Amino acid sequence: MKYRIAFFLWVIGCFSFAQEIELEPNILSSTIAIDNDDTKDSVRIKASHVGPTENQYRALKDEFIAFVHFGPNTFTQKEWGTGMEDPSIFELKNLDTDQWCEAMKSAGMKKVILTVKHHDGFVLWQSRYTNHGIMSTGFQEGKGDILKDLSESCRKFGLKLGVYLSPADLYQIENPEGLYGNLSERTERTIPREVKNRPFENKRTFNFKVDDYNEYFLNQLFELLTEYGPIHEVWFDGAHPKTKGGQTYDYLAWKELIRTLAPKAVIFGRQDIRWCGNESGRTRKVEWNVIPYEEDPNKMNRFSDITGEEVASLEKIYQANYLHYQPAETNTSIREGWFYRNDDEQGVRSADDVFDIYERSVGGNSIFLLNIPPTREGVFGDRDVQALKEVGERIASTYGENFLENSRGPIEVLDQNDSNYVLMEKGEDELIFEWDEPVKINRIMLQEAIRTHGERASGIEVSFWNNKGWQLVSKGPNIGYKRILRFGEVITSKIKIRITEARLFPVALAKVGAYYSENHPPQLEIERNLSGDVKIGAKLEDFGWKTYEQDIAGDLNKDLIFRYTLDGSDPIETSTVYEKPFPLQFGVVKAAAFTKGEKGPVLVKEFGVIKKEWKLLEVSSQMEGNEAEMAFDSNNKTYWKSSGLGVGQFISFDLAQEQEIVGFTYTPPLKDSEGMIEEGEIFVSKNGKDWELVSSFQFGNLINDPTLRKFQFPAPVKARYIKLKATRIAGNKKFASIAEIGISKQP
Repeated sequence: MKYRIAFFLWVIGCFSFAQEIELEPNILSSTIAIDNDDTKDSVRIKASHVGPTENQYRALKDEFIAFVHFGPNTFTQKEWGTGMEDPSIFELKNLDTDQWCEAMKSAGMKKVILTVKHHDGFVLWQSRYTNHGIMSTGFQEGKGDILKDLSESCRKFGLKLGVYLSPADLYQIENPEGLYGNLSERTERTIPREVKNRPFENKRTFNFKVDDYNEYFLNQLFELLTEYGPIHEVWFDGAHPKTKGGQTYDYLAWKELIRTLAPKAVIFGRQDIRWCGNESGRTRKVEWNVIPYEEDPNKMNRFSDITGEEVASLEKIYQANYLHYQPAETNTSIREGWFYRNDDEQGVRSADDVFDIYERSVGGNSIFLLNIPPTREGVFGDRDVQALKEVGERIASTYGENFLENSRGPIEVLDQNDSNYVLMEKGEDELIFEWDEPVKINRIMLQEAIRTHGERASGIEVSFWNNKGWQLVSKGPNIGYKRILRFGEVITSKIKIRITEARLFPVALAKVGAYYSENHPPQLEIERNLSGDVKIGAKLEDFGWKTYEQDIAGDLNKDLIFRYTLDGSDPIETSTVYEKPFPLQFGVVKAAAFTKGEKGPVLVKEFGVIKKEWKLLEVSSQMEGNEAEMAFDSNNKTYWKSSGLGVGQFISFDLAQEQEIVGFTYTPPLKDSEGMIEEGEIFVSKNGKDWELVSSFQFGNLINDPTLRKFQFPAPVKARYIKLKATRIAGNKKFASIAEIGISKQP
């Protein structure tokens, strides 16, 4: 074997000598090859000796960084442009990059990455090599330079600067004289190419054998890396909206240029930093940064996205030819979309949501990259700024005070020195911290000495002393750069930390912290499914872009208890505790969240007849994808929409049995104002043929307030069949629509 630690391995009736050896520290490499004669034991040892470069470690320590998507899409309100937009559509009049940086700084961010060129090819700096950009707009009479302004603001506010330069370029593809895929030969080119009357202050030159588009790309990289101060990250997207002429990218040439001109920069999308696999802020349960590769990543020209739930499990690294250190960036946007569209419809993440992603990503061995898109006025929106400010306050209030600093425990993990650590063996060593007086905590933070001992821990336990003995409060998987464990509030005078599993022992712990996050009972949601089962939970984020099922309030506050009543009284601390969905034929549910003696707002929800057996009888018309059954599927995100004129459109359905009813509820579509039924008529029938008018109805202000409306009949009626007919549509629109209709019974 080529690797020096092979001497230590011998396997005769033992599972690994890794548990008996203290390997020499400071022998880590960012890439290690796997040999044909490596055993599973030796692969695990090698994996534990793969560590970050200094640039990668600095990127990990940045923890929370910003993305800024800005360009023609901001003005066309599209996510991807075509490349053929007239630059004049970029109608920027004012720009305040100081405001950007002040907002980012308030959130605790340490770096910002600007999309200096998105897939449309439009550039935000004064490039010598194209006119498709800021120089062809009216902004500052064509002399504006957004990257320059941002660079100066970053220096003012102490933020690092990065650039997103899209390898894809639709302008260079669609333009008849474009360089992308023009089938040019690879010849020796000098970078940067000289441009008359635009000399470079940096006189360094490079020679590469490349084609026209790669020369263009390298020339622009040279500008970005030499004229805007230190660049700390170069961000390459893997998206290919359109290709042409079999164009390839000479990444190895790009890398040489970056490594030379920006020696402290990490490269995203290639060997330094990888994508997390989604754009929603979702994090993996276990995120290892020692990644398996078939080829040597230091020599690769093309990198595929690394996706899936387990990308670096033991089973996968056993099959690898190379092990490589490559942290993940957990990226998402604070808005519904990467670019700003409007403030009327485009949702903005709450501070709770962003803070939850922060704790899961930074506290899950990755970097948190949050996009904040500027408005067409050149500033961050008010809602975005407020959310960032609140997130910064949450981070500071939670992690500003490490309660372990006042405890008695190993000084090596309390001295804030990354180079000091405590070595811990399996099941033998434990860290105990004691206070003279009990403290209140609900967060534990752990960090490994990854620069000297790599990522080793794969199982951790935290226990607290409850005056009778030790009680387990939290378990976790791996640690790596950082692991944050969140749990219900405990008041204790002692905590204990054990490493239960590892890829290699001993594990080197560099830092430990104990913290407290002050949370408050959230607003609740009460829902009932088609079968009549009621579910109570924290109100979900009203955010409809690249999201996924999550329990933000539950994650942030493990002390939450939901209590409810069915008799009309408000919930109190002795009311029924909600533990799982429960059946309800009809009636009123009242619920509130309780935590630490504090009661949240009471939510009241009335439910009518269960809809499981309902069947569509007749509908005047329907659009494909908005079928009539969606009007009573117990899901207000789907809706029936007629395909004909709204006035006179109707829907009728069968309740499955005759029953006495007292009214109905109408929920309009939440995000489609075309078919809101402002006035109408409600009919009943006992046979589905002969209809009796019960009453006309009227609802107001539906467009501005698309919420559930309730209508009470003049008197109870018996019916099996119901028909609702629209006689007037809000805003004089053409269609009729129903997100959800309910039938009320007498309590």
